[in-house]
Amino acid sequence: MIIKKDIVRRYGVYVFFDRDGIVDEYNDVFLNGLKQVVSYLLVVCNGKVSEDGLRRIEEIADEVLCRENIGYDVTAYKEGILRPGFTELTEYDEVVICNDTMYGPLYPFTKMFWEMEKRDIDFWGITNFHEVSFDPFGTIEYGYIPKHIQSFFMVFRQSLVKSKEFQDYWVEFPEIKGYEEAIGFHEATFTKRFQDLGYKWEVYASSEELEGYTYDPLRDFPRYMIEEKKCPIMKKRSFYHEYGEAMERSGGEATRDAFDFIDKELNYDCGLIWKNILRTQNQADIKKRMHLNYVLSSKVLKNKNRSNKLKLALILHIYYENLAFYCRSYAEHMPEGTDVYVTVPSLEKLKTVKKAFADFPHNIEFRIVGNRGRDVAPFIVGCKDIVDKYDLICKMHDKRVYQVIPMSLGESWSYKCFENLMKNEIFIENIVATFEEEPYLGMLTPPIPNHGPYYPTTGKGEWGENFTVAKQLAETLDIHVNMDPKKEPVAPLGSMFWFRPKALRCLFAHDWQYDEMPEEPIADDATVLHAIERIYPFCVQEEGYYPAWLMVDSYARIELDNWNYMNRELNKAEFKKVGVEPFRELLNHLRSYSPKREE
Repeated sequence: MIIKKDIVRRYGVYVFFDRDGIVDEYNDVFLNGLKQVVSYLLVVCNGKVSEDGLRRIEEIADEVLCRENIGYDVTAYKEGILRPGFTELTEYDEVVICNDTMYGPLYPFTKMFWEMEKRDIDFWGITNFHEVSFDPFGTIEYGYIPKHIQSFFMVFRQSLVKSKEFQDYWVEFPEIKGYEEAIGFHEATFTKRFQDLGYKWEVYASSEELEGYTYDPLRDFPRYMIEEKKCPIMKKRSFYHEYGEAMERSGGEATRDAFDFIDKELNYDCGLIWKNILRTQNQADIKKRMHLNYVLSSKVLKNKNRSNKLKLALILHIYYENLAFYCRSYAEHMPEGTDVYVTVPSLEKLKTVKKAFADFPHNIEFRIVGNRGRDVAPFIVGCKDIVDKYDLICKMHDKRVYQVIPMSLGESWSYKCFENLMKNEIFIENIVATFEEEPYLGMLTPPIPNHGPYYPTTGKGEWGENFTVAKQLAETLDIHVNMDPKKEPVAPLGSMFWFRPKALRCLFAHDWQYDEMPEEPIADDATVLHAIERIYPFCVQEEGYYPAWLMVDSYARIELDNWNYMNRELNKAEFKKVGVEPFRELLNHLRSYSPKREE
């Protein structure tokens, strides 16, 4: 059915859900884009909606329906379709159903609708889900999934809406009790059901040339779909879905590649994406999907014309006097105009530290802070009065690890922190320039240690025994972002990092006191100090910024070999035990593997 009318009348249903009832700005932008192509817009809110959010939706939509959050989107679609009654509904040329699981429009929806009006079809969508046609490794068994329009955006022509089959489908649609039923009863079967009845369908962003290579083109080839096929949306799940899925389907580049294209080439505010995912998703997932790692040069300035508008500070705690000269050698690399605050535990130590900093080239202030709370209390108590005076601060401290033998292990951890935060003048200039260029970047920290006895940090030690105490602290600080004991914090486990003071606002709002800090000797885990060390990045996220890893180019080459060596040697041992398999299958095999008991 080709639409030939000068004015096409469309009825639109948009389904909204947010666990906290917050309507992020990306919804406003999407709804305003949708209003350009629909004559009447009904927004169905599944569950609670904030007063401000509801007001904003009402300003855009023609009607808002708030309902209990049951039956997933498909049940909300059903209510939206049945609401006007089929007599009224069939007066529209098209019925549009969509939901809030995508960002857009990346291109005006008008272009897509104009193109689809030319096609002789009964229903259509943006993309389709391909059936799986092959398995390159011969190790995975897939069930048959009919090719179908993905249900996040579907359009039904009047020829279909007037049909008894369509009307009966929605009137008789069963109660949905789970996500699998929502997919099985509707998304995966709707297209084939009506195709078999003789109704014709197509998709706007067709990916037929990808047949056999993918079964979800918008997930596996998002940039291709957006750039070449002019797909007007990007799925939200791309930014947080389990990373093993990405590694199973690609080299992991898909989400970041598509995001960079949108950010650089299209007229869409990517800040809308950041604001939504930082509020709702776990930082470990976001970091992996967006590859929030910065490897900066120590030899070449990335921006020779940097504005120098940011006011900078270095907060440096020194406990070990014999490391004062070592700390100074790095502190001298700070840009001209930086204010340096050096905290020490006692007057006696101050005398030695002052000698080490004689004729220091930057503005410097020394503070005696006592010996409580190690390097944390001097920062959040001893320097809390100056933090909000700056745009960007580097927090450092001397680091000597006596409990690890040989001492070279602890020295390597210290080296990793200092090199990856304060290598030289050029590197630091590049750090500052990066904060200027990335408005949602809130914290940069070196990667976690992975050598010697530090190796278990990956997979266990990021939280260690500290999740409970960190979660309690989060409640005290009124932090609401996603924290999960199974997902690692992007935390500065060496307690050294660069940060925007705005990104730690909720931490300093607590007005910390020294008596909240434990006295020596301090336990190895589960103290407030360990909680603070891990809560830093969640404060950053709560304030609407993201934490990321930072490496200098000279250290990145070391880190790359370290990770490759560990991965390769583990693979050799694992393959010997369970056989050679792709990563995800190997991982699942190992999780269920039980070695035979030796006699």
